[in-house]
Amino acid sequence: MTLRDTFDSVADLYHRVRPRYPGELYDQIERSTGGLTGADVLEIGPATGIASVELARRGATLTGVELGAALAERALENLKAWPSSRIIGGSFEEASATGLLELDSYDLVVAATSWHWVEPERRYELAARHLRSGGSLAVWTAMHLFPSDVDPFFVDIQDVYDEIGESFPADTVLPGTAGSRDLTGEFEASGVFGTVEAHNFEWELSYSAAEYIELLSTFSDHIAMAPRKRQRLFNEIRSHLGARTDGLVRRHWGARLHIAQMLDR
Repeated sequence: MTLRDTFDSVADLYHRVRPRYPGELYDQIERSTGGLTGADVLEIGPATGIASVELARRGATLTGVELGAALAERALENLKAWPSSRIIGGSFEEASATGLLELDSYDLVVAATSWHWVEPERRYELAARHLRSGGSLAVWTAMHLFPSDVDPFFVDIQDVYDEIGESFPADTVLPGTAGSRDLTGEFEASGVFGTVEAHNFEWELSYSAAEYIELLSTFSDHIAMAPRKRQRLFNEIRSHLGARTDGLVRRHWGARLHIAQMLDR
């Protein structure tokens, strides 16, 4: 099983515990694109439909392409209130190559915490192939932030990651603000999208030990971790948070929304 495939093994848990994106993010998409009502939207890697449902609720007709069969099934269930929406099984690259996705047919292509799974060399061109003239691409990722007031739990628990051989790579720069890395240069270098807007969103959530362990159990690197390492880590999380009066950890989340209109062909 590759890291890309791991999420399908925890579809129900994924939908229950993964954070929802702030409403302000969708508001910005509407402002930047002129609105979602009546828009045909293609979502790459919708997983269980966390973003899909909000896009459909705001009036979009949603087409999702999802690699994981269990994730796709859960997404369809979550979208049943919007019968015009559909989920196509397979990867975005495969669906594009086999004609399962219509060309020149969508007003907006979105990727919510999934863009990094699409082949970097082709992803912008593939997205553009499916957009109508004047269509836009919107990409964002939910990321763990480490601001100046980060919960000290994350400093302490890093010692455990180091001990079990699951440290951050040596060149890792932990984001203090703004979430995912800036993709503006990538958009511009693609040659198929115009001026890029970048908007930052930050929020904070609190988790009990059980809730935080469930969240980690939906992350690809933790799913793929050796069971003995994972058990040691989870035991330490229970111990650390059990020593706190409220038993909670504060986790800062961030997302940087990139959105750009396709250039005239």
